[in-house]
Amino acid sequence: MNKPASKDILKVKPPPEYPPEDGRYLRGNDFSPAAVVVLLHTYYDRIPEMLEKLAKIAVESGAALAGMLQTENIGIEKIVCNIVANPNIRYVILCGVESAGHTPGHAFRCFMESGVDNRRNIIGCKSPTPYLYNISPEAIDRFRKQVRLIDLVRDDERRLRIDPEILKQAIWACYQEKPTEFLNYVLFDPGAYPEPPICTGITWRIEQPWAVHSEEEDQKMKEILEAASRANRRESQERQSEENPSIIDLLFPRRTRDEKSNQDE
Repeated sequence: MNKPASKDILKVKPPPEYPPEDGRYLRGNDFSPAAVVVLLHTYYDRIPEMLEKLAKIAVESGAALAGMLQTENIGIEKIVCNIVANPNIRYVILCGVESAGHTPGHAFRCFMESGVDNRRNIIGCKSPTPYLYNISPEAIDRFRKQVRLIDLVRDDERRLRIDPEILKQAIWACYQEKPTEFLNYVLFDPGAYPEPPICTGITWRIEQPWAVHSEEEDQKMKEILEAASRANRRESQERQSEENPSIIDLLFPRRTRDEKSNQDE
């Protein structure tokens, strides 16, 4: 099963590091055009059987990755890291049960539709902490270009969100060589994204998101620190030049130096 679906559709072998981030997900067909994100409305140690079943069925039906999304920040960041590491993935199917607290489904939808601002806050998102500070702007931009969202959670028909048969149909439609209708979407496998994989993990885990600056502010801060460093070096040199005569006087009192000078004459 872990092979390209058609010789006419471009597929690439993911790098050895793929997927770079760990998490609550299953790995399936590396050449699949679809990944499945199952929204989790509870703790990891209390995952309902129906949601575990959705992830399992997704992989059995041909998904490249299928796992849980619990938070609107690091959870999304991990998804971005894992998907941009595999150019074959061109669709993300969102299903499951939205969390009333973190609302990761809402955050993921806003991220796909509008991206992030210059402080890497998800634009238009009402979730408590929609910050994507731990991944690069390049990975963010690439993710939004590489994949298309198939949103089963937004549909008014609630059963679609957790219906295994609907999920199977969504994955099947993503595999088709010719445009295929699925709900309000027209899907087909466009082949691998035509740029090399970006295989990198989360770089740091921010503890104070309010203290993070924009890239422009970071550059200004860097310039200020460099200027301060140069000023400190100049001050140190000036102080040293002022201190040298004092050190000489301390080591060689003036009388001793005058005597030495007379002897030389």
